[in-house]
Amino acid sequence: MIKFYFSGAPNPMKVALFLEEAGIEYEPVPVDTRKGDQFDPAFLKINPNAKVPAIVDGDATVFDSTAILLYLAEKTGKFLPPQGDANRGAMLSWLEFVATGVGPYSGQAVHFRHFAPAGNDYGLDRYAFEADRHYKILDAHLDGKSRMVADTYTIADMNVWGWCRMAPFVMGDENALAKYPNVKRLVETIEARPAAKTAVGLKDKFTFKTEMDDEARRNMFRHLKT
Repeated sequence: MIKFYFSGAPNPMKVALFLEEAGIEYEPVPVDTRKGDQFDPAFLKINPNAKVPAIVDGDATVFDSTAILLYLAEKTGKFLPPQGDANRGAMLSWLEFVATGVGPYSGQAVHFRHFAPAGNDYGLDRYAFEADRHYKILDAHLDGKSRMVADTYTIADMNVWGWCRMAPFVMGDENALAKYPNVKRLVETIEARPAAKTAVGLKDKFTFKTEMDDEARRNMFRHLKT
């Protein structure tokens, strides 16, 4: 059985969505990042980068959400175009667009908007601008399309859903998704799927630290001196 190391953050939710969509039996293993579970020596053997998600599938260990999505899709043959299909290149491109752009810029926008000390306007402006720019690229691509690739539900859609569902938190505006109507349509279509509801609810089966106190800040933001 696959062991799935997760929290309720956007990246683990993508993997939870795939596991539920594919009907894969798995054991969820909560990693409370505000308590510092990610720095436990046993977990560092699974992911030396001290981040979730990660999976252990028999002898295979995989970390990073995009790598896990690709691994599971190839293992099961689900939610990806077949080898040699022209759409496979497009799917890989959009996977990496999220992995190298949407995710990092959204995450940094969240940090500077919600957690950084006051006086970091440049950082906030920079990352909010880039998050918005990437969402607009997705929105333009989805104009007239029901899915990211060939109107077929793939891991590219799951990858987009993970962060774009959090756009209101990223942008500090509860109506942020309205600025990207095509992205909003995709997010809402996926949100309505039973697998998505189960994936999002997974974190509620466990107790995670909710306070962003000094301990949590030290564990979440290791550059802090105190």
